[in-house]
Amino acid sequence: MQIKTAKFVASYPSVERCPKPTRPEFAFIGRSNVGKSSLINMLTGHGGLAKVSQRPGKTQTINYFDINGEWFLVDLPGYGYARVPQSTRKGFARMVEQFVLRRTALYSLFMLVDSRLAPQRIDLEFAQWMGEHGVPFAVVFTKADKMSRSALQQHQELFATAMLERWEALPPFFTTSATSRLGRDELLTHIAGIIEE
Repeated sequence: MQIKTAKFVASYPSVERCPKPTRPEFAFIGRSNVGKSSLINMLTGHGGLAKVSQRPGKTQTINYFDINGEWFLVDLPGYGYARVPQSTRKGFARMVEQFVLRRTALYSLFMLVDSRLAPQRIDLEFAQWMGEHGVPFAVVFTKADKMSRSALQQHQELFATAMLERWEALPPFFTTSATSRLGRDELLTHIAGIIEE
């Protein structure tokens, strides 16, 4: 897939205000500070499309991006640590749950995982929740350029092993780097394949 145009559409404070489900939607989510905005910018080839922040929890709305006038890339609020009140975090959780379970145009969700870390309980629990609700998703390991290949492989194997304690088969895994553009072609090919189906 070639991305010719990528445009910010709007930010929505609730699922009810999101656009009518007329195009395929691919949503990105992960723990705060996992490198989501950087990955979106790398994927679309537009450096300033998603706002990158050093402050965790920056994304607080559902952000829509029009890709090639054909599908939507959706940036969801992160889960886990964020410098916001507990009540606000609960609001994020409700928003994400409603989006993931109600959006009829959601073709797939990409769960971003920091490849530098050992398997985190919150990531595994979120994956389990999606599996229990039949949500199609893939695991995207970010920041792969910041560690050795052997350490990267070890962390991915540990994550797969942890998932297989409850899963019979694993979802697709992708290894990415916003710096080196590693994994960009694989992700776009995956998206194109889902749309064609």
